[in-house]
Amino acid sequence: MSLPQDPPRSFFPFGNPFRMISPKGTKLSPQLLAVLRAFEESLEERLKKLIPKSKDEVVSLSWIISAMQALCESHNDIKTLMTDLELPVTDWDEKWVDVYLDISVKLLDVCNAFSSELSRLNKGQLLLRCTLHHLGSSSPDQLFRACSSLDSWRQHIISKNPRIENCGSILDDLVESSDMPKVKKSAKGTVLMQAIYGVKALTVFVCSVFATAFSGSTKNLMDMNVADHYSWAPAFKVLQNLINENIRVKFSSGRFTVLNELEAVDLSVRELYPIIQGGVVHTIETESHTKTVEKLGRETENFSEGLDLLAKEVDGFFQVVLSGRDALLANLRSVILGHDHILGVKSDAQVVN
Repeated sequence: MSLPQDPPRSFFPFGNPFRMISPKGTKLSPQLLAVLRAFEESLEERLKKLIPKSKDEVVSLSWIISAMQALCESHNDIKTLMTDLELPVTDWDEKWVDVYLDISVKLLDVCNAFSSELSRLNKGQLLLRCTLHHLGSSSPDQLFRACSSLDSWRQHIISKNPRIENCGSILDDLVESSDMPKVKKSAKGTVLMQAIYGVKALTVFVCSVFATAFSGSTKNLMDMNVADHYSWAPAFKVLQNLINENIRVKFSSGRFTVLNELEAVDLSVRELYPIIQGGVVHTIETESHTKTVEKLGRETENFSEGLDLLAKEVDGFFQVVLSGRDALLANLRSVILGHDHILGVKSDAQVVN
């Protein structure tokens, strides 16, 4: 049965928050240009590495794991860039702080949604393991239990996770509510905002693909327009167009999932179910039956291992975002305390006088 398709989401109906930052009158020194160029070259290389070499990689758990790794590396690069720029928090424009904190809190929400979905899928894997355990016996009672476990798995796997369903609106808010502020007379600020622009584009893209792959719907899939003059823009567009196009083609064919490993498990379940339905094996321990059970075991194990690795990457990304946010807040507090201390000294001096 073919699933109804959502129309492509275009960024954005009321303008593009990912528009180019135009720091008129701000000229970058050769040193700052070199820092920015190195950052953007690293981003471009990561984007190129994510471009699938074949359609079989779209969308696989291994690709999503690589994409999450790229996010961690890119967000770590932002922290390194702040150090390289030697731009103390005291020089941060208030709008830059708001942008950074707004991005981080929304990404933490998205990470929590992803973790909840991975946990839900792991619970489904327990049902498959129960099925395989019951299939270790040919008794009608055990076959009936195996069939019951498969029924439960099929119902569980097509159920919806509200937190994943809401990811699209979170990502919309992430983009629309935290437009890149204009940078005036700050060369270092220009570099910082331009770097955040690139990482933000990568982040929204990867998160939208993740949400789409695990929601079973294209409603979370985003088509982003980025400025052509960035060195990483061509690689980004190739990657986005290839991934999004293949996802839409898969869903248009009526598949309930575009995730390769989950589809492989589902196909094995569909092959096995008619054999054990009703608690009776119609062919007594045939080679075909044995191979079908073994195939389900391999696909289940492969999917479980992929989910475990992905869960670690999502947790790693959560920690990267959280540590960056905590570091900024700690610096802001130290600045405020330092300012209060100076005021206190001046106040005491006035009393003495």
